[in-house]
Amino acid sequence: MRDLKKKDKLVEAAGDAFGKTLTLEALDVCSDDSVRQCINSVKDRHIDILINNAGVGLLGPLESISMEQMKRVFETNFFGTVRMIKEVMPDMKKRRAGHIIVMSSVMGMQGVVFNDVYTASKFAIEGFCESMAVQLLKFNVRLSLIEPGPVHTEFESKMMDDVAKMEFPGTDPDTVRYFKDVYMPSSIDIFEAMGQMPEDIAKCTKKVIESSSPRFRNLTNSLYTPIVAMKYADETGGLSVHTFYNLLFNFGSLMHITMSILKCLTCSCLRRRTISPD
Repeated sequence: MRDLKKKDKLVEAAGDAFGKTLTLEALDVCSDDSVRQCINSVKDRHIDILINNAGVGLLGPLESISMEQMKRVFETNFFGTVRMIKEVMPDMKKRRAGHIIVMSSVMGMQGVVFNDVYTASKFAIEGFCESMAVQLLKFNVRLSLIEPGPVHTEFESKMMDDVAKMEFPGTDPDTVRYFKDVYMPSSIDIFEAMGQMPEDIAKCTKKVIESSSPRFRNLTNSLYTPIVAMKYADETGGLSVHTFYNLLFNFGSLMHITMSILKCLTCSCLRRRTISPD
């Protein structure tokens, strides 16, 4: 954790495991020194499984987002993951054993309007991992991506609430209106109809860890499979771009009704179903 003063909830959830099979260390993935010190605190620097879970979001019209805000997203979502992998990879390769797991996103495969910078950071990490996986396999080190869709967390709720109140200086009125009156309601509908709980993502990650032959890509929500398939079915890219355009700007009411029906008809066991790595 970056701030060990915030450990109380985690310690409470850990119960008797804390201090026995679970220990906490200070770690800021945006700092070379912090990453090095954290790994040095582990006996013999021996890491069997690394799970890269640190991440930040960024939402809104591009015109209103500063370059510094964009860099901070990449510093955590991309370079933070790279830092961690660089620190543990040499020992894993030397031992010819280890498993690196990266928390990506379905947005690492399919761009989402008004999530431009966050999506770019996830596309970057997906490309990085695709390249690294080939080299690591030669050293018997596995690399797996976990790709959730929307997840119900306090972080997501707070970000959505904060964004709804923002003014977006430098952005033209039409774009602000599209964002607030078109995108935001649709996004809320999707979260309510297709969102998973953090526990669902944890269960999928656990399956990947325990698998004797872990997949490289692991979508946690099967409802997103057709969306990803649609993108790769059309090499021109036009199908997915125009489909999302029409869903958002031309068939917004239909999309709202569809999401409402999906929310009512889809039982929680299906909506939260994870794809087994086995």
